[in-house]
Amino acid sequence: MGAEALRALLARVRYEVLPARATEEKVLAHVPRDVVVTVTASPVKGLEPTLALTERLTAHGYRVVPHVPARLLRDDTHLKDVTERLRATGVDDLFVPAGDADPPAGTYEGALPVLRRLTELGRPFAETGITGYPESHPLIHDDLTIQAMWDKRAHATYIVSNLCFDARVLGDWLARIRRRDVTLPVYIGAAGPVQRAKLLSMATKIGVGESTRFLTRHASWFLRFATPGGYDPERLLARGAAAFTAPSAGVAGLHLFTFNQVAETERWRRALLDRLGG
Repeated sequence: MGAEALRALLARVRYEVLPARATEEKVLAHVPRDVVVTVTASPVKGLEPTLALTERLTAHGYRVVPHVPARLLRDDTHLKDVTERLRATGVDDLFVPAGDADPPAGTYEGALPVLRRLTELGRPFAETGITGYPESHPLIHDDLTIQAMWDKRAHATYIVSNLCFDARVLGDWLARIRRRDVTLPVYIGAAGPVQRAKLLSMATKIGVGESTRFLTRHASWFLRFATPGGYDPERLLARGAAAFTAPSAGVAGLHLFTFNQVAETERWRRALLDRLGG
């Protein structure tokens, strides 16, 4: 990948964090204000920790994108209350996955009805994100996940790809969704320079974040963080260079799953930018 293209991706970065006890302190200590922070939500703890952390980080000057899973919303009134609370905080970007709560907290089974309701409410957020699945969803056929993106496109402004470690798979997926005329910009979802021991510790302590659950269900991924020559985010970017930077791919930037290892993630990003002369 050319240095200029890689610098551009690293400059358009989002850090996903889990709403744990020490998250606010870690973000304040290590994340620059020009980096977007996204906050996941837990089907066990509900939306309150996400909303509260969003309010605090926004007050500190960050642009924060809360995750509001459809299956954690009780009904239309709850959605309206959450929307008003976030708008009062200054939030202008919302990420709406279906979520994993089983059973759902209320009437919403998936993201599309929530997105439609937000449109009916006058599109209160300037940006609204939805999930993309480069790798097969455990419960949904690939063609259906792409069809879902097509159905949601009128109500969303961007896609965040779910966690993926394979540049080839990401590239193939980008090509597939573009062939299906899904034109929303995409943030490439990738893990930061995660240490396996810390990741396991986080999974044990929390075990509820969407990202953490994904890895827990795919235990073989842990080996990528532990073995020599295993996962390296820089290598993923290099191998995906052509696919990620092609104008037709419509890649808006990187969405880094930090698993709350924000210090390590930011050090890695800064060191890479320094080597690239940025």
